[in-house]
Amino acid sequence: MKTKAVRLYGAKELSLDTFELPEMTEEEILVKIVTNSKCMSTYKAVSLGTAHKRVPNDIKENPVVMGHEFSGVILKVGKHWQDQFAPGDKFAIQPALNYKGSMDSPGYSFRYYGGNMTYAIIPKEVMEINCLIKYEGEAFFEASLAEPMSCVIGAFHAAYHTIPSTYTHVMDIKKGGTLAILGGCGPMGMGAIDYAIHRDIKPRTIVVTDISDERLNRAAEVLTVEEAKKHGVDLYYVNPTREADQTTYLKSFTDGKGFDDVFVFVPVVQLAEQGDQILGKDGTLNFFAGPTDDQFSAKINLYNIHYGATKIIGSTGGNTDDMIESLQMTAARKINPAVMVTHIGGLDAVVDTILNLPNIPGGKKLIYTHVTMPLTAIEDLATLKNIDPKFETLAAICAKHNNLWHLEAEQFLLKHFAKEEVI
Repeated sequence: MKTKAVRLYGAKELSLDTFELPEMTEEEILVKIVTNSKCMSTYKAVSLGTAHKRVPNDIKENPVVMGHEFSGVILKVGKHWQDQFAPGDKFAIQPALNYKGSMDSPGYSFRYYGGNMTYAIIPKEVMEINCLIKYEGEAFFEASLAEPMSCVIGAFHAAYHTIPSTYTHVMDIKKGGTLAILGGCGPMGMGAIDYAIHRDIKPRTIVVTDISDERLNRAAEVLTVEEAKKHGVDLYYVNPTREADQTTYLKSFTDGKGFDDVFVFVPVVQLAEQGDQILGKDGTLNFFAGPTDDQFSAKINLYNIHYGATKIIGSTGGNTDDMIESLQMTAARKINPAVMVTHIGGLDAVVDTILNLPNIPGGKKLIYTHVTMPLTAIEDLATLKNIDPKFETLAAICAKHNNLWHLEAEQFLLKHFAKEEVI
């Protein structure tokens, strides 16, 4: 059968292609991809090409499919997996395979398996290590966003603190402690705020910083101070660049003691150094934002590491347990991954979106692979009414939900705009 896919041929060499999938084996599964959300990691892979650790050296001859935050429906199941999966099952995927030590992952390494395509063949290793996850929810986009949310969840679980006078580590952020989320009004930061407020192990205080008042105001509208207060959390949105002494100002939210946990969500040297400067005793800094520069470095206060027992860690991606936690919390309506999404588009918009991702404002860019549609901010959907008047209805649906993407919006889009190919 034929599929359409966005493939990588070299550094910044992307193409939307139509080609024939090979015959599926008894150890594989054929799926229809419905949604894929965009990640800066994809931009990094496209920028580096074969210099990226997960991208094969022969992509000029054997291009790989981009996209690793995707969901869809199973169409056909090879004999080997028929006791676990069935046609019609919805699915989410965990892309961090680490299969037998290999760096291969969907969205970086596979010719017939990735998120920016209409139909895909899932290789056996995905099922062997339980990285194909059955999804019982309704909204496909929530299953797609379980992957980026799992990265956020993994960052919380990776934090640790020490029981005083012992060498015993207590994993996770400090319960009832203080948390700073620096550069926190982007999509991953929004996910972190939502998760921190609504999980069981929550801080007493969260301080979210950004240099854009517009982003801060929008974040405060979506994840409100009042909502946090209902869950026992004092939430502050601040722009510290107005302060002459940013370190003292930020530490004032902790009575000058410094933060128990700090997450850095933008790969900027000054932000990494600021995160180190505002750590309190036994504090943990997670440098979450992955830079493209392999020589990226910053000044760290080793005096504080020695005498204040501060820790510097990093985390990238989440594991399958983190994804399951994300899906469960979403199903229970404890978190809303839609807070991460600001733009919607079709498969035809993917190439330009990836190549220009750092320059497109807002949060997550969500792609519906069976839809033809320019990448459009949710708040601008009504401007597409000249293409199709039904876009005005779609805009009205989102307006009902605080201009957030929603199951109702997805169902309307799929009903009125998705095209079904002949299999």
